Amino acid sequence: MHFGTFLLMQSPSAQSSEEMYARAVEHAQTAEALDFRNIWLAEHHFSTYGYVGRPVQVATYLAAKTTRLRVGTAVIVVPLHHPLMVAEEIATLDVLAGGRVDIGLGRGYQYYEFERLGLELESARGRWDESIDIIVKALEGKPFSYAGKLFDIPETTIFPSPLQTPRPPIWVTAQSPSSVEATVRRGFNLLTGGFGVPVERMAEFRALFDRLLAEVNPSCAPEVGVQRAVYVTDSDADARDAAEHARWNMRVTLSLRNHYEKVDNGHAVAVPLPREPDTDELLSRFVVVGKPDTVIRQIQHIQDAVGINHFNCSFWFGDLDQKRVLKSMELFAREVMPAFTSSRD
Repeated sequence: MHFGTFLLMQSPSAQSSEEMYARAVEHAQTAEALDFRNIWLAEHHFSTYGYVGRPVQVATYLAAKTTRLRVGTAVIVVPLHHPLMVAEEIATLDVLAGGRVDIGLGRGYQYYEFERLGLELESARGRWDESIDIIVKALEGKPFSYAGKLFDIPETTIFPSPLQTPRPPIWVTAQSPSSVEATVRRGFNLLTGGFGVPVERMAEFRALFDRLLAEVNPSCAPEVGVQRAVYVTDSDADARDAAEHARWNMRVTLSLRNHYEKVDNGHAVAVPLPREPDTDELLSRFVVVGKPDTVIRQIQHIQDAVGINHFNCSFWFGDLDQKRVLKSMELFAREVMPAFTSSRD
């Protein structure tokens, strides 16, 4: 199993952009020093829920600040962009990063973001389907044309071509059965989990994934990854405090997903859920937080239930300060990774 780390770059207290980006560089360089395989960035707009409006641009910078770490997106919100521009950005990143690139693509789920760009979230599925066709064709580096309902593209070739062949690995962040199905049918890698998704829901996605895999029978089985809030500590009290930081992310994520979000002068507000898990339930079903032996058991449980190849650690969540985040990362690398011997392949 490979281990990656994920940056949403959220800030409940609205820290300065300069501080947030300095933290991101230190996070990436620490991840590389600790032998994490990947760092992933998520695209979000117009609130303190995420400071990364241009994830490929940030990934390019982080690639220049590291030498071995694979950089990538989790996700690019494809329907917000013209697919040819997405393909060009991916190819450029792959060249500049020396092929150290994985690309996560998503359909998007925030009405808040779509409305501010003059788009309807309901149109995302149609834009997604055609855009993915175009991105895949463009990344082959050959001339192509495309005639769809939304895009009509005459013969076109993008430059540069990506360094990896036939293209950088593509992952899709899937949080619904329809997204899981689309991912499998296209032969992409699957990334699921995230804030507000319990373990048993991910196990349901895996069961669906396996049924579809048997039906599609691809020549190469896609990889499966899970993303989770992770915090490793030697103190039970510290673990419970960290879980409450994760609650902020869960509240904001679900409010944005279900369109009851509240944003005050750009500050994302953590709106309480109608039926909210208490701290014990949060620790058992929604996050991977605790002492090293607890974290090992939790990851093993996820591996058994979901059958993952990749585990993505969201170490920086809520308003955890940088010292706590980096200490957690170091404990994870020293105490947790060795329990999964293939993680350093």
